[in-house]
Amino acid sequence: MRKFMIGTVLVLGTLTVTAPAWWIKGHGAIAEAAAARLPEDMPAFFRAGGKALAHYAGDPDRWKNRDAVYLRAAEAPDHFIDLEDLEGHDLPADRYQAAALIAKLKHRPERTGMLPYALMENFDRLTCAFYDLRAEKDNPAIQAKCLVYAGILSHFTGDAAMPLHTTRDYDGKKGADGKAIQKGIHAKIDGFPEKNQFAPEEVCRGLEPKKIDDVWAHVNKALKESYTHIPRCYELDAAGAFDQPTPESRAFIMDRCRVAAQFAMDLWYTAWLKSATLPPHY
Repeated sequence: MRKFMIGTVLVLGTLTVTAPAWWIKGHGAIAEAAAARLPEDMPAFFRAGGKALAHYAGDPDRWKNRDAVYLRAAEAPDHFIDLEDLEGHDLPADRYQAAALIAKLKHRPERTGMLPYALMENFDRLTCAFYDLRAEKDNPAIQAKCLVYAGILSHFTGDAAMPLHTTRDYDGKKGADGKAIQKGIHAKIDGFPEKNQFAPEEVCRGLEPKKIDDVWAHVNKALKESYTHIPRCYELDAAGAFDQPTPESRAFIMDRCRVAAQFAMDLWYTAWLKSATLPPHY
């Protein structure tokens, strides 16, 4: 289970926790930003639900509570995917087939991660909820579950857009002597949007929703695109630009938040459109 070091602790030894991507307020800003740019053909309550979506976007990190032992163990791998572990193989469109492939490659699925499936499964949940909404548009229970599923989905778009959630080098990398260097980089990036007060209004500026034709292909493309930004993360960190923000580091993290918001908005919009042609549940 991936870990990162946080703060000074007042217990023996060192406290470790599973790493979030962005702090909860960062996830919330991304979700609220996505809601602000939704098209008018989506339900009005959903377009107005930015604050609720922002809260629900934080739930997958709340589920890592140390006392929620069973949930924490099941949930943790959904936040990342170490693309190096795939060794050039394409992922199958099934969580359990992926786990079998990863095991065949001599890696542990819970250490490699399952982020693509968290994205797809929550996209499908939202699509099914939108299908119900089309039949009962004023049902408050259905409206509520649309917001819950969409908020959770946006959490994982945020994880996908954070480059260090696509690599083994998620919190430091090996130096020339084989020892880990730049430990702590993950927490610096996670906290950047909140510490630097990224507002939803800035994150969403100029974004427009787009229908995704092949969601699975889009998810995999998004993760591979995020992976390409890993060197830039380490370059900026080495320059101290996450400790003392610069225009370059702020622009870089803002761009990743905008990518996350665009991703969430496109998935929400596509789920809404797909729900119009979804067959009955049973």
